[in-house]
Amino acid sequence: MAMHLHIDDFSQDCARILLQLYASFPRPSAVYVEDLCGPDQLDEVGLHSKRHLSCLGAMLWLAEEGYLRFGDTIFQEGIEEAVLSRHAFLLLTAPSDPLPAPPPAALPDSVRAERLSLAEQLHEALREGHSPTLKTLVRALLSSAPRMESPPAEHTGRRAP
Repeated sequence: MAMHLHIDDFSQDCARILLQLYASFPRPSAVYVEDLCGPDQLDEVGLHSKRHLSCLGAMLWLAEEGYLRFGDTIFQEGIEEAVLSRHAFLLLTAPSDPLPAPPPAALPDSVRAERLSLAEQLHEALREGHSPTLKTLVRALLSSAPRMESPPAEHTGRRAP
């Protein structure tokens, strides 16, 4: 079981990264590894820990897979000018599938709708520290591959026939 702890960490990192960007959406923001997984002690030759580099790797992987965009890396400390992709925003605001625990029926419809969102379910799983639920939610999110948006067509000055 211990050999899969890195997947638990990856799931937590992905959830925290996406939720941080969701909280500032649509405003681009910096995302720092230290804010997500705690302070890091450089080793005797000045290298970051495996845990720190794994969290940074999760940020870069999410960008490569189309869940977020960013301007540049901040050395090995984080990324700047980061924002959720359209696809990630839509996934986070949609009702969670699977839904770990439906909200009470007595709540107003607007509150129920918010609590059904994947963002809220991820937040709740992180708050409760429930790793199996978190892994299930992150896996569901990542199984919905974003459509890579093609760059806009180059303007040629010619009108279409």
